[in-house]
This record gives sequence, C-alpha cells and structure tokens, in this order.
Amino acid sequence: MMKSAKKRKIGIMGGTFDPIHIGHLILGEQAYEQLDLEKVLFLPSGNPPHKKARFGRATDEQRVEMVRLSIADNPHFELSLTEMQDEGYSYSYTYRTLERLNREHPDEEYYFIIGADSLLTLENWRRPDRIFQNCKIVVAVRDRTPEAIINQEIQRLSEKYQGTFLRLDTPEIDLSSAHIRKRVSEGLTIRYYVSNPVRDFIYQNQIYQNERL
Repeated sequence: MMKSAKKRKIGIMGGTFDPIHIGHLILGEQAYEQLDLEKVLFLPSGNPPHKKARFGRATDEQRVEMVRLSIADNPHFELSLTEMQDEGYSYSYTYRTLERLNREHPDEEYYFIIGADSLLTLENWRRPDRIFQNCKIVVAVRDRTPEAIINQEIQRLSEKYQGTFLRLDTPEIDLSSAHIRKRVSEGLTIRYYVSNPVRDFIYQNQIYQNERL
C-alpha cells in the first residue's frame, strides 16, 4: 500500500488590511517560522460582511496594492485574490473561502492565523463548524489576553467542534489599522507603523485623510 503524499502546509493571514501594518507582517513571519510553513497567503477580504460602510477608507484596489507592496521582498509571503474575485457580501465569509481553497488545492492543508481577541469571537463567525473542518486554527498568544482564558476557549471549541488549534507565541505589538488611519487623519507620522512603500502609497494617494472617526 502506497503512503499518501504529505500535504504542503500553507498559512493564511486574512483581513481587511486597511491598511496592512508591521504587526500583520511580524505575525505572518512568526507563523512561518514556528509552524514550518511552506508559505503564508495574505488574503484581503473582498467585501467584509461586517464592514460595509467604508467612507474615507482605501478602495479594494488600494488595499490590494498595499498588501502587494508590503510583502514584495519576502519570498515566502504571497498575495491571494481569492476573495477579491467575488461580488457581494455573502461571498467573503471565511468558511466559503476555505472550502474553495481545499477544493482547488487538495494537496495543501491550511493554517488560519488569528489573534487571541478573534478566538474569543470565532464562534460568532458564519458557520464556524465548516471553518474548523477546513483548516487548523493558529492562535497568536500575547500578554494582553490572559493565558487561562485562551486555554479555556481552545478546549471548549475543540471539544464542541472537533477542531484543531495551535498556539503561536508572538511579541506584544499593540497596533491596529484603525489607529494608523486615525494618525493619518490627524496629520501624525506613521513611520515604523507600516512599511515604507505603504507609507509613501498612503500619502501619495491621500488615503484616510478624510476618515470619519
């Protein structure tokens, strides 16, 4: 009996990336190293179901370009336009994306990377059962969320959905896209918050300057 071929381990960093920042990049690199991944896909959300009002934000094309600029010098980071090819809010749910990736790439297994804060709301996502069936969940553990709470939630979800959860140790970086947008709107520098090409792109295209906070 022939032994089945080992699947390629692929990380997924999903998000709005409005804009992508150094915290996203560090998290992707930590996952690549600690989990021995072949590559990490950066997957911008097409039409986030929970973020329909986007006045003053970057366009889909701008968000994609910022991701492209951020990861251009990293050979094991890759931009995925899987969700950008869809139209309508109903097609950007995580479970649908994962099911599609598994259908199209049966030789790959997926590691979906989330923060500890997302773990605590994961069960509220659309069809969490189908998310857990189609990937391993990688939880970035940081000091801000108590370890006991993380362990308790991982155990509860594992037992309820028979999912696979992995812990990822990452440095504490208290940074959000919302904070970066706020700084831009207030005329403050975002140097070191985002990569230099992204910083220049934001200023050149006057993104976030009219954001409603």
